[in-house]
Amino acid sequence: MGRFKTTQKREVPGLNLAALPDLIFTVLFFFMIVTHMREVTPRVRYEVPQGTEVEKGRKAGLVYLLIGKPVDAQGRVISDETRIQLNDRLVTIAQLPDEINKVRAGMSDDERQHMTISIRADRDTEMGIINDVKQALRKAGALNINYSATGKEK
Repeated sequence: MGRFKTTQKREVPGLNLAALPDLIFTVLFFFMIVTHMREVTPRVRYEVPQGTEVEKGRKAGLVYLLIGKPVDAQGRVISDETRIQLNDRLVTIAQLPDEINKVRAGMSDDERQHMTISIRADRDTEMGIINDVKQALRKAGALNINYSATGKEK
């Protein structure tokens, strides 16, 4: 029997990367759809109380008002004084009506018509502070208010 000689060297064929861009874009779209982007960065620590009648609200015209203890960038409590955060800014009760009017001025007509203040207060916040905030919101003409809470665990 004779031997077969190969005169050419065999190489490993190159990897076919034609489907790689499709795969990358599919994964990118998946993460874009399932990722929840935080609208407001909390500068105060708050733990919302539990509620019995919890329901979801509208997103259009929603303004977040956080009430709690101030925290630093790492999330550590800075002081025991209760602070108020409107969207991304810390405000006082006296500044609240003017700041609400500034936020309202930056909204579209539909959002302005359905503007709702979502109060997320710490469960240990004194009711007097929440009452003062409600009075300041009344001065600003922001009458649609909802209070955020977690559902009662069963």
